[in-house]
Amino acid sequence: MLRLSWTQPEDLVPHAFVAAELDGREVADLRERWRDAGGAASAPVSGATPEPAAEPLRRLAREVLREVDERPDPAELVAAEPEGFDEIIAASPGDGHSAAGRPAAGGPRDVGGRLDDRLLGAWLGRAAGCLLGKPVEKVSLEGIRAIARSTGNWPIRSYFTEIGLDPAVAERYPWNRRSRPTSLVENIDGMPEDDDLNFPLIALQLLESRGRSFTTDDVAQSWLDALPGGRVFTAERITYRNLLDGFEPAVAGRVGNPFRDWIGAQIRTDVYGWTTPGDPVAAARLAWTDAALSHGRNGVYGALFVAAACSAAVAGTPIDEVLRAGLSVVPAQSRYAAAVRRGVELAASDLDDVAAVDALHAEFGGLHWVHVLNNAALLAFALARGAGEFERTITLAVSGGWDTDSVGATAGSIAGALTGAAALPGRWIDPLHDRLATSVPGFSDVRFSELARRTRGVAA
Repeated sequence: MLRLSWTQPEDLVPHAFVAAELDGREVADLRERWRDAGGAASAPVSGATPEPAAEPLRRLAREVLREVDERPDPAELVAAEPEGFDEIIAASPGDGHSAAGRPAAGGPRDVGGRLDDRLLGAWLGRAAGCLLGKPVEKVSLEGIRAIARSTGNWPIRSYFTEIGLDPAVAERYPWNRRSRPTSLVENIDGMPEDDDLNFPLIALQLLESRGRSFTTDDVAQSWLDALPGGRVFTAERITYRNLLDGFEPAVAGRVGNPFRDWIGAQIRTDVYGWTTPGDPVAAARLAWTDAALSHGRNGVYGALFVAAACSAAVAGTPIDEVLRAGLSVVPAQSRYAAAVRRGVELAASDLDDVAAVDALHAEFGGLHWVHVLNNAALLAFALARGAGEFERTITLAVSGGWDTDSVGATAGSIAGALTGAAALPGRWIDPLHDRLATSVPGFSDVRFSELARRTRGVAA
């Protein structure tokens, strides 16, 4: 029986309750009604229950999801976490808006003539960080440490391997089954397909075809044209389904979507920063236009933070200014800004890496592993403690658990841009063979060197 994850209404209801309660919306009466009807109290770990609900319960699930959507947000939340772009910028500190400088009138800012090298470093770094995290995506923090120690790779210093892995450890902490055949060091042959690379391709294609005046409607159309439904997840999958059901892009991400504060938009916006070197606000505006299709509040802030940080990174600014540029476009009183600040604070603390990550998990461990806030705190920690050094940054990001391939990809993108392609360590880059597999039309087996050249063309 086909059971699609992130789509069955009875599976979405528990997620919707959690999302509403995190926002301070009152849904206790709906929880009781759902429980009395026999609905599950918690969401399925895999994203879908093994068997479909009876039709009466499924009808109730759709009704409950609609009623959750209609519950008003607390006034203090609306004030602290606005959703319109101008309101977001007004609520942001702004002290990093020009931290990386502004692009010259005739083209992008090219610090020391290294923009080409930094753009290629960003693409390669994103791929390597993602690839490192792929086989342990969904593996617990304890499991990642056990696997790495069992194979003599702790602290992590190379791609994961199962050579020498204790069978008892392998049985207790299984690899991500989809990634294992292509993402262990003994199996790597180029960069395999991943949504963390598909979305940057979509963004690049969108900028090439529509320019920087693209709209959220254009983003929606690009998804429908270029992404199979099976290549989108969580908030993107709900939005995709709603678009096919006739909802306009302006509302498609708001209907029955309990994942608007999850990480999906944060993985989509690097290219907007790469193509606006030294202009975090311009990068953030592009990112907002994309992210608003599927996400809200903190989910959108993650997209803005990464775009602005990438804008600063390809301009060659120090890592503390990169982080400041990211925060400069995020509302200062938001939960996202607080998560980033906490990650930076722990990076500067006297705690060793393991203790600092344990502290993050103690504080944010109640959130789903795909939520944006816990992963943002980990990303900030890895960037700040990694201090721009590529290997240190991506290994900190992935060894911290949660959404390992996504956080690894973003950390790799930023550290790769700061390092530049020429200085990236061969053990991380050589296995990529300058080749990316994808199902996005027009990009089959595309080379990273070609992607960097095209990105430079858009930036210019």
